Amino acid sequence: MFKHFINLEWKSFFRSASLGKSIAIKILMGFFLLYLASIFTAVGISMIFILEKERPDTDPFVFFNSLIFFWVIGDLLFRFFFQKLPVMTVKPLLTLPVKRSKIVNYVLGKSALSFVNLLPLLTIIPFGIILITKEYHNTSTVLVWWLTLILLILINNFLNFIIESLSAETELSFLPIIIFTGALFGINHFNIVNLSELFSNAVSAIAETPIFLIIPIAILALLYGFNFKLLRKKLFLDSGLKEKVKEVNTANLEWTKSFGDIAPFLQLDLKLLWRNKRTKSSVWILLMGLLYGLFFYPQPTYQNLPWFFTLIGIFSTGIFLISFGQFIPAWDSGYYKLLMSQNIKYEQYLKSKFTLMAFSVVVLFVLGIPYVYFGWKVLLAHFVAAIYNIGVNTHVIMWGGSFNRKKIDLNQKAAFNYQGTGAVQWLIGIPLMLLPMGLFALFYFLTNFEIACVILGLLGVSGIVFHQRLMKAITSKYLESKYKMIDAFNQDN
Repeated sequence: MFKHFINLEWKSFFRSASLGKSIAIKILMGFFLLYLASIFTAVGISMIFILEKERPDTDPFVFFNSLIFFWVIGDLLFRFFFQKLPVMTVKPLLTLPVKRSKIVNYVLGKSALSFVNLLPLLTIIPFGIILITKEYHNTSTVLVWWLTLILLILINNFLNFIIESLSAETELSFLPIIIFTGALFGINHFNIVNLSELFSNAVSAIAETPIFLIIPIAILALLYGFNFKLLRKKLFLDSGLKEKVKEVNTANLEWTKSFGDIAPFLQLDLKLLWRNKRTKSSVWILLMGLLYGLFFYPQPTYQNLPWFFTLIGIFSTGIFLISFGQFIPAWDSGYYKLLMSQNIKYEQYLKSKFTLMAFSVVVLFVLGIPYVYFGWKVLLAHFVAAIYNIGVNTHVIMWGGSFNRKKIDLNQKAAFNYQGTGAVQWLIGIPLMLLPMGLFALFYFLTNFEIACVILGLLGVSGIVFHQRLMKAITSKYLESKYKMIDAFNQDN
């Protein structure tokens, strides 16, 4: 049965309308994963030699075990934000004589083979081999140690899915994991309980006494069983039809009528933002963008890097533009076919998106004016960045949206949900963020800060002046891709 599931997923991948984009992003990610793999392997090989040089009296085995606690909480954080349960189109299988237990076991088993689980092995295996060859510890101890760490990797794997499942229904669902890992780190840091030493001693004890392996095995079995029950409960055709009772809140959006013929589209976008889990994250993330500068400006190091102010300004004033704009028109993928069958002008539809993004840039700049406390150059850089965002980045991100072929489920988990993310979302960051920073830095070093601001500002003003022509070109591109989008959004993958 597992072989049949793999065959179905293989066919689903190669029959997808977004096959070209999927292959492109997988090749790109493949190079990135190879880079990560080489780093983890290099750490495993070089660690003992570095310790022998810097700390000749330290047992590398004991030193490595003392870091396991920090690796566990760091790994858990990384998994929560970047590792998702493997996707499988399940509903068609529920009408067939296939046991739900087999489907759940396949999905959970597939998660255990994740590349995230492989990375630590690329460190511990060469590290263990060198431990044996240099006769720090015998082979049996290292073998049991490897098995212990593999069990810890799998424990983190299944614990992550439980935390994610239990927190998915809440707003800002990443807060529980931040609080949990932060509390563990604080307990250890302030010596309330020395958790790093506790973990180190536990792993060392298991390596020396293999009978204690029963403890991590039992924990893993419990977590697997809990995951199994959680997933099995959701495997029903009508699982999404559970009646929900809510208090209906209405908002007066009459003020949008002042925007003329794009008012109906603005109203739809504003309602979409407030009524769906996924789009709400674009609103909440505004706070992060607004406070982004506080991570850098108070530090004297960045005060001496004026060319870096532009990157902060681009991100701070354009955070909504980036988080919302990169998924245009995928936000409307659920009813895109219906929308395109109506007697509406596509240019009005796109103009409403532009207006919403440009308005957000203005609001974020105004709210960020107190950054002048850190110097007039900071405020000037933010002002220039806001003009560049309105004149250039809005058009760039809308043009990039014409290549979107990934459907988005608006009812899915809001925070750190990567559904709908394709090659476009990865590549669009280059012209959005790196290009303006590179141009500003170039003119800053060739001339001075003020001239660099003028150059970037002129680019933004040019985009505003030629807005109508740019929008016509962008609209033509969307019309050209219209039926490809309809076909892609009709697919479930």
